[in-house]
Amino acid sequence: MSLERPWLQSYPQGVPAEIDINEFHSVSSVFDASVAKYRDRPAYSSFGKVLTYGETDALVEQFAAYLLGELQLKKGDRVALMMPNCLQYPIATFGVLRAGLTVVNVNPLYTARELKHQLVDAGVTALVVVDNFGDTVQAVIADTQVKHVITTGLGDLLGAKGVIVNFVLKYIKKMVPNYTLKGAVRFTQALKLGRRHDLPKVEIDHDDIAFLQYTGGTTGVAKGAMLTNRNLVANMQQASAWIGASGVEPGKEWIITALPLYHIFALTANGLVFMKFGGCNHLITNPRDMKGFVKELKGVRFTAITGVNTLFNGLLNTPGFDEVDFSTLKVTLGGGMAVQRSVAERWKKTTGVTLVEAYGLTETSPAACINPLTLAEYNGSIGLPIPSTDA
Repeated sequence: MSLERPWLQSYPQGVPAEIDINEFHSVSSVFDASVAKYRDRPAYSSFGKVLTYGETDALVEQFAAYLLGELQLKKGDRVALMMPNCLQYPIATFGVLRAGLTVVNVNPLYTARELKHQLVDAGVTALVVVDNFGDTVQAVIADTQVKHVITTGLGDLLGAKGVIVNFVLKYIKKMVPNYTLKGAVRFTQALKLGRRHDLPKVEIDHDDIAFLQYTGGTTGVAKGAMLTNRNLVANMQQASAWIGASGVEPGKEWIITALPLYHIFALTANGLVFMKFGGCNHLITNPRDMKGFVKELKGVRFTAITGVNTLFNGLLNTPGFDEVDFSTLKVTLGGGMAVQRSVAERWKKTTGVTLVEAYGLTETSPAACINPLTLAEYNGSIGLPIPSTDA
């Protein structure tokens, strides 16, 4: 029995009622399609360093080959990623997925107790961690089944500038504690070792688990939602169909990715949807540094931004935000928590763009409802169920 879908008559022009789930058989194949189509376009930008889709693809291949060839991981093994938004994150994510393994996203701000619970609960075999959080890993690793640790500094993929970034973080800002992880390999070394191995063809399909995405930690112990390739591909197709009807131009978008990619909202909305459109994800590593964030925004002509209410409010209250160039901005998407009307109205007044609210949950990968991006004003609603959704 199919449900009535009265909301379809309110759909923006060009948005289909159903999506094609079979266009892609895995998250990895979405990445491959974007590489084929947008090879020379910028894919990720961080601290002034830009990686094209082609360059990212080569590094993803090396990391996947390292995991399978050097570490001998087997299909379905769990690999934890514990880092903020930096170039290593997408390389590790798509490397893990290309190797047919499962990504376990870890909030780097976890306490030792929270980290231990997640690593044990997920049965993690390998872990990638940014130096800033190495001491938390050191505190718990003996009580987990993690066999392999890969460490990295935030500056490690930034070339000569990265040496300065790493030095400043450790010795001037004192943000990198001393830690010891026996047998750990550096991320850059892992990429080198990966070059020695040919990556075998790994069959990945809709039913394979792509992510163990932990959720619900605010109400008790965090639980891992099993998100298959079908779940992620479907939600990316749904959100892409919705956003694509509103003037998003393939190969021309530049999205501000300040929400952490380890969280399901940015992972799908920024990391997958805008990747499908051949956009560039401009990675903000520490959005809590609002002054630094605003300075960063002044140096880039961006077309889209996603955020939560506290992020938008923080930006609006930071001196200099009203001097940012918003002339190319088309899309502002809010989710993760309720957007306050006062914040949405100030955002529209300052940027000239409506703050459009969406609603979702980790278990739905995440979008369930999105407002039409053509809204003239913020409406205080969570929007309409997206294509192929019953509500």
